[in-house]
Amino acid sequence: MRLLRFIPIQLTLFLVIGILIGHYLNVESTAVLAATLLGITTLGLLLIRKKPKGTLAFPAVTALTTILMGMLAVSLTVPKNQPGHYAHFNTYKKKLWHLKVREVLKPNAFSIRYIADVKRMDSLQVSGKIIVSILTDSTAKSLEVDHEILTYGLLEPIRPPLNPHQFNYKQYLQDLGVYHQLQLADNQFTITKTTSTTLHGLAAKTRNLIIAKLKKAHFGIEELAIIQALLLGQRNDLSETTYTNYKDAGAVHILAVSGLHIGIILLLLQFLLRPLELLTHGRTLKLATILILLWAFAFLAGLSASVTRAVTMFSFVAYALYLNRPSNTFNILALSMFAILLIVNPKLLFQVGFQMSYAAVFSIVWIYPLLQKLWLPKNIMLQKIWQLLAVSFAAQVGVLPISLFYFHQFPGLFFVSNLLIVPALGLILGMGILVIVLSLFDFLPDFLVTIYDTFIFWMNATIAWVAQQESFIFKNISFDAIEMLLAYCTLVSLVWCLTKPTFKRMAGLGLSIIAFQAWSINTRYQTEKREVLIVVHQTRNSVLMHQKGKQLFVMAQDTQRTKTIATNYQIGEHLKSIEYRPLRNSYQWQNSQILIIDSLALHQPKGFRPDYVWLTQSPKLNLERLIDSLRPRFIIADGSNYKSYIARWKKTCIKRKLPFHYTGEKGAYFFKEKF
Repeated sequence: MRLLRFIPIQLTLFLVIGILIGHYLNVESTAVLAATLLGITTLGLLLIRKKPKGTLAFPAVTALTTILMGMLAVSLTVPKNQPGHYAHFNTYKKKLWHLKVREVLKPNAFSIRYIADVKRMDSLQVSGKIIVSILTDSTAKSLEVDHEILTYGLLEPIRPPLNPHQFNYKQYLQDLGVYHQLQLADNQFTITKTTSTTLHGLAAKTRNLIIAKLKKAHFGIEELAIIQALLLGQRNDLSETTYTNYKDAGAVHILAVSGLHIGIILLLLQFLLRPLELLTHGRTLKLATILILLWAFAFLAGLSASVTRAVTMFSFVAYALYLNRPSNTFNILALSMFAILLIVNPKLLFQVGFQMSYAAVFSIVWIYPLLQKLWLPKNIMLQKIWQLLAVSFAAQVGVLPISLFYFHQFPGLFFVSNLLIVPALGLILGMGILVIVLSLFDFLPDFLVTIYDTFIFWMNATIAWVAQQESFIFKNISFDAIEMLLAYCTLVSLVWCLTKPTFKRMAGLGLSIIAFQAWSINTRYQTEKREVLIVVHQTRNSVLMHQKGKQLFVMAQDTQRTKTIATNYQIGEHLKSIEYRPLRNSYQWQNSQILIIDSLALHQPKGFRPDYVWLTQSPKLNLERLIDSLRPRFIIADGSNYKSYIARWKKTCIKRKLPFHYTGEKGAYFFKEKF
């Protein structure tokens, strides 16, 4: 509770509240917010001057002002509040676009993707960011950061999720400031000859140069992919098997240059630069050197968003260590969060990496000292092992609710993987930086390549062994946003009780546990009462899902391809089991009849009057004649049909004034209980 007395922490909490209000209430009135902010601040200053000291006027005005600042910061990220954003103009026609590549994304099986800044639209100078997808081809031109291209095309909106509990890629991109995409073939754009170099482009070129040098050093394929991920933030070459092994072993955080890596590098620098403290103003010189080296590493890693965020956060941590006052660590972390959220991008609050980074660091700073007080072995070896376990436990506890909410799994052997890998990670990072520097000067000896390659090989082998212990990996855990918040309330209350047990703190812990259990029981009770029938969207497949209480029945033409969709729905709805069945040609739902017409175009016997007609597998039929014959009330078409057929059926239904639902446009269809 003492932490809440620190002003930076209070301000950060109020700012976060303002950002949440602005985000979830879609507050976009920038002028109104700015005027209200100015008015309240002015009124508050006048009231404070007339009120005696000790009143609540100043804290209240400060809190309200900070909340409004958060709301204003969110509203400024909306395109309509950004002067010159391309969205202000007509984007529903083909335009000539002048784009500058900002970031190279991981390619998929069909295309190579980039985030690009919009520089011009026809003759207009505009701003904004879009996704550029270039269809994969053996002759496709490869783009790099800072490349500028000219293309003529039509922007497409990012599609929302079409099925329930599917990953919302549209919202994810909107939090990055991306609202549209442009799909191109290799011959539909031209790379301009004149380009300006940015710091991000220079960093990307340096990283590409390092990767090219490392490829000449004859590292193993998997080992080189790990080196690129560990030190350069480049995960494009990681195999699916390796990534899955690290995820199942609870060590996936090792593969992203993030807070863990920067924290270890900070500790190494603190140790290596300790002799500087003997000089006059040595501590200040040490701090300056650490900050320069941290940002130099960020530059080598390509200045990606996650790396920049981690280095910014640990720059503040380095300053907190320089002040050498433990209570200041929380203040400095809160200030870094405040500055990053308010000045750089308030939408960072909704990114998983940002949430996990701060949750882990706050947890380590808060919980680790408490664990150290519980037991401090005299044996040096036991002491180091206990410290590693304590740090690992503190970090894992801090991110556990977030991890369960987003990833729905818990690696039971995270202790083992962290105990085996984290101690060596400092050596691996240190050697890796040395390898990179020597490779840049073409002075990398073969024996060092062999040693480093062997280290990485055994690290991969260790992780693979841990990942094979499947009985310790708990997957498909249902955990919603309310449970995540209540879990954090319980965790905070528990730590407070362990720090100093009082009646109020014990009561708070009890209430948190009761609230968590009550919400879980209510969620499961609501699930037991629910019955839903859904036509799911999937290309080249027809899928019907029937939820009856805690059980899910999946009927499909190809049940193997539906497992991801069904599992996502099972997790999101807190269901116990899934049963797969073949798809029939008709169903009854409540008081409605459903007829499924596939490629054979076979109808039910004469006199059958279905309420719904579901068209699948592109049946060759005359829809007008079918409507006259069956007189349905609703037509459904799924993702297994040709798009040309969909367009023709849609026109027919509009002409006949009959409701038509195509899952590829409107998403999954939920059958109503009453028509």
